[in-house]
Amino acid sequence: MSSLKFCANLSWMFTELQGFPQRMYAAAAAGFQAVEAAWIYDADINELKEAKRRTGLRVVVINTPPGNIKAGELGLGAVPGRQAEFRRGLESAVMLAKALDCSRIHLMAGRVPPGMDRACIAMEMEATFIDNLKFAADVLSKDILWITDPQYFLDTPHQAAAILHKVGHSNMKLQMDIFHWQIMDGNLTQNIQKYFPIIGHVQIAQVPDRNEPDSSGEVNFPYLFDLLETVGYKGYIGCEYKPNSTTEAGLGWLREYWNNHKTKDAGVPSCPSDP
Repeated sequence: MSSLKFCANLSWMFTELQGFPQRMYAAAAAGFQAVEAAWIYDADINELKEAKRRTGLRVVVINTPPGNIKAGELGLGAVPGRQAEFRRGLESAVMLAKALDCSRIHLMAGRVPPGMDRACIAMEMEATFIDNLKFAADVLSKDILWITDPQYFLDTPHQAAAILHKVGHSNMKLQMDIFHWQIMDGNLTQNIQKYFPIIGHVQIAQVPDRNEPDSSGEVNFPYLFDLLETVGYKGYIGCEYKPNSTTEAGLGWLREYWNNHKTKDAGVPSCPSDP
């Protein structure tokens, strides 16, 4: 079994620093070899590319544009009547991913529109999402990823897996966001084993407060890390959590993992020094 690979989510970690390039330098200094981010469309692309070149970091996942965040939007993939805007956003995401040599784009399904009943609009949203995913499958060459919240269209891993089956493209994969999977459905061991063949990316945060994996909460992450090693997960695990204090101060869990596994896999970095 090879060691797991972790990447820093720069939308959640190192937020003590204002800009994404500065967060990339901090992530590399902390020992990460890869990063991911939600929306970095406002960042200077040349600065991002320079930070990537200087640090040697891989950028492994970015999201499609969210729409109007101030209006409560969180993606447009399943929102009826917004297909043209979704596809323009996909084009922007593809351009950014190519510039950063990023191989995965998280296609955001979006929330149930305000004032609409989920049950009444679910079939229309699913049809819209499937249509947009089929379009995206012809554009993309890697994975479709997803997240959720109470108003997000995708509200169980089973629903997402069923939609991927209907889309029928092998380059579409499922994101296992352990924080959301635990809240929505629990049964993590069974779901990991069941859906492992279609999982393209993993993200972690403790439940219920979305802090570090070793903070107080419901999820036994050492057990889950062992399980992911056992089933043979080879991709990156995104650290999409909210640090309790500074990001650096909360990396003890990762230093411990690296120390315990550095002899297993020569590709896993040695433990960075304490801050």
